[in-house]
Amino acid sequence: MDSLWLIIIFGAALAGFVQGLSGSNFGLVAMAVWAWALPPNLTGPLVVCGSLVGQVLAARTLRRGLKREHLLPMVIGGLIGVPLGVMLLHQLDPLLFRLLVGIVLALWCPLMLFSSSLPRLRIGGAGADAAVGVLGGVMGGLGGLTGPATALWSVLKGWDRDTQRSVIQGFNLAMQLLTMITYLVSGTVTGEALGLFPLVTLSVLLPTLFGVRLYRRFSDVAFRRVVLGLLALAGVLLIAQSLPHFL
Repeated sequence: MDSLWLIIIFGAALAGFVQGLSGSNFGLVAMAVWAWALPPNLTGPLVVCGSLVGQVLAARTLRRGLKREHLLPMVIGGLIGVPLGVMLLHQLDPLLFRLLVGIVLALWCPLMLFSSSLPRLRIGGAGADAAVGVLGGVMGGLGGLTGPATALWSVLKGWDRDTQRSVIQGFNLAMQLLTMITYLVSGTVTGEALGLFPLVTLSVLLPTLFGVRLYRRFSDVAFRRVVLGLLALAGVLLIAQSLPHFL
């Protein structure tokens, strides 16, 4: 088996498990593996493909704790953000974008993770949810990173575990679907990427379902720690991938 296929399988399986467990973070985990061997024109479409498959597999858990009053404004904001992100994809340096995202996650998430009294945002209604959706959509269009913005927002708002997961997962599902459509229409998906979609899909199936089953054993506090810990680790990995290119 070709070494590139092994890298793709490993990255998709690991990211699928994390996404099944946390409801997001497929793109961050997959890029942590794929960015070392895959060119950017392959990474983005493969991330969106794997994340979309994983979200569809876990869609049955969306009904638990679903809060439409939070999810719908985010999705509306994301509808604006994704096309902007795809437009910026061809103008911004993707390495610089990943480095900046990594720095934010690596600094902010540990502070929240180890804080004895995690701050709760009492301000911000539907308008704030929509603004977070725009940011998540832009990050999704740039590199399939729809999860970090909504995950951090849901933790700061102090939502319970099921609400966090349902909002994050519902937003990711909608945004990854929109991003894939935009990629296809804009010609961002190359023939090589399209040929690798079946491999990514097969690699995601079982790990995602296993992650979904494991999620049911977590308490609210444990789930928050898992989400913040994964985001912090992903930030460190993004910095490790991107910084050498600037040095």
